[in-house]
Amino acid sequence: MNNSQNDVVIVGAVRTPFGKYGGALKDIDYYDLGAIPMRELLKRVKLSPEVVGEVFWGVGDTSACKDPYTPVAARQSLIKAGLPHETPSISFDMACVSAMHAVKLAAMTIKLGEIDSAIAGGATSFSQEPLIARGLRFQGFRLGDVKLEDPLFALGYKDYNPVAVDSDNVAAEHGIGRQEQDEWALRSHVNYGNAWKAGKFKDEIMPLSIPQEKGEPKILDIDEQYRPDTTLERLSRLKTVYGTKAITAGNAPGMNDGATAILLMTRKKAEELGLEPLATVVAQVSIAINASRLPDGPGYAMQKVLKRAELSIDDISAIEINEAFACVPLVSTKILAGDNRQKLKLIRDETNINGSAIAIGHPNTASGARIIMNLMYELRRRGGGYALGAICGGLAQADATVIRVG
Repeated sequence: MNNSQNDVVIVGAVRTPFGKYGGALKDIDYYDLGAIPMRELLKRVKLSPEVVGEVFWGVGDTSACKDPYTPVAARQSLIKAGLPHETPSISFDMACVSAMHAVKLAAMTIKLGEIDSAIAGGATSFSQEPLIARGLRFQGFRLGDVKLEDPLFALGYKDYNPVAVDSDNVAAEHGIGRQEQDEWALRSHVNYGNAWKAGKFKDEIMPLSIPQEKGEPKILDIDEQYRPDTTLERLSRLKTVYGTKAITAGNAPGMNDGATAILLMTRKKAEELGLEPLATVVAQVSIAINASRLPDGPGYAMQKVLKRAELSIDDISAIEINEAFACVPLVSTKILAGDNRQKLKLIRDETNINGSAIAIGHPNTASGARIIMNLMYELRRRGGGYALGAICGGLAQADATVIRVG
């Protein structure tokens, strides 16, 4: 494993615990939510804020902001985090792909030589999502009822099927039914619980002090989506959603609140600052496929990024495929393995070993950076190697990333 002074390396990565919908993080202002991991990141690496060259920030729905019209969320959060007003930033939306793509944009800009360090990540607050009243501005409304629209129902895109419906159809094409999806969902909770008990998440999760109406503040140091009492029997009793055959609230992630932040720089800059590179960004890719085929996306993106990195799946020690639904890792691992059933089992054994979005939660524009940091810390516990992460979203776009430790 040859290192270059021009390598893009990660020198810090942290996130909030992920809150459930209407849970512990529901009252945190959106800009403040984004500022929390930015501020903690700089504190952990003992880095002066002036060193950060730019901030790349995933933002899914600006209506959660107090300024819903062009809120420049990255800029407002970075100022709250104590970064200089002179720090450039970009807030952008690729739905669930956003935070992984933020890391990609940061790495690309560093590689171009425009900057030598950046913060990348994202924030989502489903709990702050408002109801919408449409069509009143030019209709002379004077009297009568007003219809309010809930953007969270049915979650997806108005000109297309709900994402659950498309995912259900693709899963059925691949022969992946309700039982297999429920089993994967249970596995996610079991793996997360085992990882949390082993202290694996202490590296990435910063405990938050949540004020309470009465008594002492609540310390949140675990993702609220996790359900330790999950059983296959309970999952099997849940009703399917949106007329699907297999998708339920149990084998899909929740609507969650949270924020993630990763600090990247050149290896040369890290050495100048006396910072330890935690991982090297080896390769990243972005793809888009037919908008109705969401679960296929990570599989094809992983194939492409492995080719870009000049690696095979046999070189990879740990994998995470975001559980947009349980069927997504199940479908994408089949694509990655091809027709080799033995390879499929080996790939799945290395996939989502610490759980994923079904147990952890999915604040969608924060999740991609969470995947990268979880894989990075996992490799460090193992003493090194390569890891592969992938995430889909935004009408069947997908990003994949290979990182290396050692």
